[in-house]
Amino acid sequence: MSLDFRSVVAGRFSCRSFTADPVPRPRVLEILEAARSAPSAGNLQPWRFVVVTDDSHRQALAAAAFGQAFVAAAPVTVVVCAVPAESARGYGSRGRDLYCLQDTAAAVENMLLAVTAAGLGACWVGAFDEQSSQRALELEPGWRPIAMVPIGVPAEAPPKRRRRPLEAVTRWI
Repeated sequence: MSLDFRSVVAGRFSCRSFTADPVPRPRVLEILEAARSAPSAGNLQPWRFVVVTDDSHRQALAAAAFGQAFVAAAPVTVVVCAVPAESARGYGSRGRDLYCLQDTAAAVENMLLAVTAAGLGACWVGAFDEQSSQRALELEPGWRPIAMVPIGVPAEAPPKRRRRPLEAVTRWI
C-alpha cells in the first residue's frame, strides 16, 4: 500500500486494538529502517530498537505500562531506547538530557508514519515504568526505554480527531 504524505499524516492515529494477524518480518524491517532514517543531533543516532514478538515479554511490557493490555495484544511491540551517553559524548549534558530524547522522538514519529503507510496501526506509549521495562527486556546498561510502540493490523477504525486551529498554536513574528 502506498499513500501520499498528506494521507499518511492524516491517517495516523493511536491504535489500541489489534487483530491477531502477524506482522511479516520484512514489514517490521521497513518500519525500523524508517525509524533509523530519522534525524539526530550530530548524526549520533543514539537509539536502539528492541523488537518484542514473544508473548511473555509483551505481557511483561503491558504490566510495566500500568496494565495497558493492548501493548501485549499487538503481535509486535518495539521498545525505542535512548543511549544518553552517546549524545553526551558530542554535546555534554544537553546531549544527555535533551538531544537523545529529541532524537528518539523523531525516530518514533518516523516509525508511526511508516506503520500508517504500510496499512498497519500503532500507538506511541510513554506511560510505563522504565525500570520494570528495563528488567523485563534485560536491557544493556545505559539504554533508557523512551517509548513502546505496539504494532499490528488495526481492529478499529481511525476516530474523528479534533485539532486546535492552526491560528491557536501558531505565532508569526
